Amino acid sequence: MTLENEVILAINNEETLIKLHGQYDENLKIIENEFKVSLLSRDGTLKILGHKDDTLKAERAIKKIIKVILDSGQVDTQKISYIIQLVKKDEEDSYDKLNGIICYTHKGKQIRCKTLGQERYVKSIEKNEVVFGIGPAGTGKTYLAMAMAVKAFKREEVSRIILTRPAVEAGEKLGFLPGDLQDKVDPYLRPLYDALYDLMGSDAFLRFKEKGLIEVAPLAYMRGRTLDDSFIILDEAQNTTPEQMKMFLTRMGFSSKVIITGDVTQIDLPIGKISGLSKAEEILKDIPGIDFVYLTKEDVVRHKLVQKIIEAYENHDQEK
Repeated sequence: MTLENEVILAINNEETLIKLHGQYDENLKIIENEFKVSLLSRDGTLKILGHKDDTLKAERAIKKIIKVILDSGQVDTQKISYIIQLVKKDEEDSYDKLNGIICYTHKGKQIRCKTLGQERYVKSIEKNEVVFGIGPAGTGKTYLAMAMAVKAFKREEVSRIILTRPAVEAGEKLGFLPGDLQDKVDPYLRPLYDALYDLMGSDAFLRFKEKGLIEVAPLAYMRGRTLDDSFIILDEAQNTTPEQMKMFLTRMGFSSKVIITGDVTQIDLPIGKISGLSKAEEILKDIPGIDFVYLTKEDVVRHKLVQKIIEAYENHDQEK
């Protein structure tokens, strides 16, 4: 590579410099790979070498990363990768919108939005009575909805949290699982239990569950009920039929909020069956008070390979 430009940044705070480097310089390596530059750190300065456009973008990214470190005290590879994405689109200043804390886990960990898509999703939940969060795996659709539910419950804005999922087999048969009906459906509800344990702690969750203030149940258990003063979440909604989706949405009572999450690329219904989530998009999109928020692979906050896997499948489907 012909070196055409050199930028030198002075970083006087040693702790900030250490956090910028990351473990085994992993943060600097991400910046180098993404912008095709070389970074040389020595005596409180960071030298950026490369083509002019690349070095200037890398400089902007590093300055934004340093600001995040100074504001929040820490940075991780997911944040760095997302800042780099924003820099490439000349939108890095929008990262400052992600400062709000949604709630705390039972261990005191802050729950925040990590992407602008997540920020739009949370704002929509605050504003609307019915919100559809649609996007690929790893975008935080369900976890953020549950964080908002716990926040509303603790503030006594609702008196109950109700979480439900359709018990649809993803390549496995329900009947072969051991135990009674509850034992058979529990594996489908396990991700919801895990998130609640994280947000509330197992003792508090079990106490509220015993009192009926928190309910985790298969979608079939919702039939015939009216759910007042509740925060209701339907997860994996792509696996509902149109009839099930209509049944669920009409359970909504007074002073309630309904969140529906799903991924239309992961439908496990039998071939030929229409997804209730896809049908709801078509039927409900123009009703005031109902909002559809679409998350993308850019909002994935799991391992960085998850984003690449989603992209590879999207490309494969387009080729087909």
